[in-house]
Amino acid sequence: MSIVVTGASGQLGRLTVEALLARGVPAADVIATSRDIARIKDFADRGVVVRRADFVEPDSLAAAFEGADKLLLISTTTVDERVANHRRAIDAAVTAGVSLVAYTSMSHADRATTVLASTHRVTEEYLRERAVPSVMLRNSWYLENYTAQLPLVLRNGVVVGSAGQGRISAAARADYADAAAVVLTTEGHAGEVYELGGDEAFTLAELAAAISAASGKQVTYTDLPADGLAQVLTGAGLPAELAHVLVDADLGMSRGELFTASGDLRRLIGRPTTPPADAIADALR
Repeated sequence: MSIVVTGASGQLGRLTVEALLARGVPAADVIATSRDIARIKDFADRGVVVRRADFVEPDSLAAAFEGADKLLLISTTTVDERVANHRRAIDAAVTAGVSLVAYTSMSHADRATTVLASTHRVTEEYLRERAVPSVMLRNSWYLENYTAQLPLVLRNGVVVGSAGQGRISAAARADYADAAAVVLTTEGHAGEVYELGGDEAFTLAELAAAISAASGKQVTYTDLPADGLAQVLTGAGLPAELAHVLVDADLGMSRGELFTASGDLRRLIGRPTTPPADAIADALR
């Protein structure tokens, strides 16, 4: 059985390859793909099969997926190119005859109203249209989306957002990677939709309080109107298009679109998810 992981040079992809190996999948049965295989040479050095795959080049996808039994399709990052990229990958998976596509979607993709969710919803629909045996891994936010901002947060003493009192079921990337590895190495997942999120949901005000407790520095949460948050983000150097997507995501959080109490992530990985306080403490070390 060979398992393809797309985007293996990315953070989630790398962690998933490591999780597969940790679960005892022989390195020769793992196919790690990237647009730039130099970035995953370390996997090749450990016996993992490394192949180039560029989502804008269908021929590269066909070659990368050849002989694959299962595929983890990690959603690509450029929002306005995502759907076309995913369709090419799904078409290549159909041609390769894969027995299962696991797709990293987004919380409540079937009903959430954000720009990000709409791209995932269309991808899910295309998987069903092509009648590909598939499983939806609807990931909530990453804890790392927040812990990566800790230096800036501590410097300014403030978490800013437009999420209001919305609760966010963020989890660590490693937790999502472990869940993907479980789905790829066990049976009975085809047709399932997993709403994945951390055990301990939080508001951004609660996040600020947790950062205060861990750092010993007072941090508060400032809830901004959408245009105000967009100005903060573009003022920090983010492109306007990305700022719009992030503001839109915060507004989705305010509507509860990144909250889940399903317990699916805990059940899949067989342990509690990483507590936000632990992720914050680790990032501060």
